[in-house]
Amino acid sequence: MLASLKELFNTITSAAPTEPAASEHALQLAAAVLLVEVMRADADCSATERETAIGALRAKFALADDEVARLFELAETTSRDAPDLYSFTSRLNKGFSLEQK
Repeated sequence: MLASLKELFNTITSAAPTEPAASEHALQLAAAVLLVEVMRADADCSATERETAIGALRAKFALADDEVARLFELAETTSRDAPDLYSFTSRLNKGFSLEQK
């Protein structure tokens, strides 16, 4: 499991931004990280909040259960290590239209 998370993270961080798959993964991670940050805002991350965030990611990006679980786990780790949220918000601003946001 940890190896697959590391592989996903390496794909996201090392791929050229022009590659559609890498760009899509980066958008997914950015959205997931921001959802994790919203959950942590009140210091009470309930199971309902977690399931709602996972459901939103699954629906928005049409991900399978194992994919969304890996993405969410990576987002939690990335969120803890991120010095700020600018890279995530700017990625979403560039990657999504106004209607998609």
